[in-house]
Amino acid sequence: MMDFDAHLAAYAAHSSKSRGRRYPEPAPGSRSEFQRDRDRIIHSTAFRRLEYKTQVFLNHEGDLFRTRLTHSIEVAQIGRTLARSLRLNEDLVEATALAHDLGHTPFGHVGQDVLNECMREYGGFEHNLQSLRVVDHLEEHYGAFDGLNLSFETREGILKHCSLTNARQLGELGQRFIDKTQPSLEAQLTNLADEIAYNNHDIDDGLRSGLLTMAQMEEVELFARHRHAVEAQYPGLPGRRALYETIRLMITAMTADLVDTTAARLLEAAPKSIDDVRAGPPLVRFSDAMRAETTALKRFLHANLYRHFQVNRMRVKASRVVRELFDAFMTDPVLLPPDYQVQGDVMKQARKIADYIAGMTDRYAIREHKRIFSLDQF
Repeated sequence: MMDFDAHLAAYAAHSSKSRGRRYPEPAPGSRSEFQRDRDRIIHSTAFRRLEYKTQVFLNHEGDLFRTRLTHSIEVAQIGRTLARSLRLNEDLVEATALAHDLGHTPFGHVGQDVLNECMREYGGFEHNLQSLRVVDHLEEHYGAFDGLNLSFETREGILKHCSLTNARQLGELGQRFIDKTQPSLEAQLTNLADEIAYNNHDIDDGLRSGLLTMAQMEEVELFARHRHAVEAQYPGLPGRRALYETIRLMITAMTADLVDTTAARLLEAAPKSIDDVRAGPPLVRFSDAMRAETTALKRFLHANLYRHFQVNRMRVKASRVVRELFDAFMTDPVLLPPDYQVQGDVMKQARKIADYIAGMTDRYAIREHKRIFSLDQF
């Protein structure tokens, strides 16, 4: 039998010591348990849909902007690099990274916010919890169980946030939110790999779109410092190549800082096992200086990109699509496909509608809205 864990630190998540799956299965043989999780995620329907779900810009606004799919791949790449440096489980990080947005709505965060408002009286909506719902219940690939039957550790990493009300309904998986303990280091790391990825690729997409200018970006210390380093090393380098070099240096700086800071915290805390990790404080983090710079970058992007008037126009349209679809389906559930119709239980019907809308791609949601509300769609 292959030893997939021989190179890992004692405090990493060892596949041979996994807490298992909701439905017991034979060992995967030539793959580790977390490799099996990754493979199931990649072959899932929800993963394919990510290709047509918004990151910042709607899918049809340009062929080169990031989507939820390309974002997830970038998170996985950064995460694996970080995990290897810290002797953590790369396969678990990759699986978690590829699955973390499976429950995301169309139209990015505005879709999530509006769907949460629509679901306020019916238990609310949160995309992390929806991602878990996708892998636990909604995927239909196997004869023996609903969902993908992923390992506890992958499911733990998917669920970054959870209210106490929802945590109490999740059994062992939700217990850490009640006890205020930590997830695995791999889960902590994937969360920050996500941040590194979107902070940097949103700069690229924002400049490509024309909604951000290079002069604006020079106001951000983290960007300006690396931009000047590129100019010093490559005088006269054309704009697009100079931008890529700048972003590459920023990612390198962030990942190096995270690895060095985390390694120092691990040395100080000296966890002997994943149980020690769970019982201790968060250990994967940036230095205080880097955290201050990344926070300043996020604030800049929020003010100048995510709240740009052209993005706000998309937000208003997307909000209307999601809200009007939800209201129409709640008023007339017969508009839904038969599998999503529930008789006599308004709470279950609302959740089914949330599942249906959350599973839509941007373009499918727009088409569905036209089918229901456009007089040209008879």
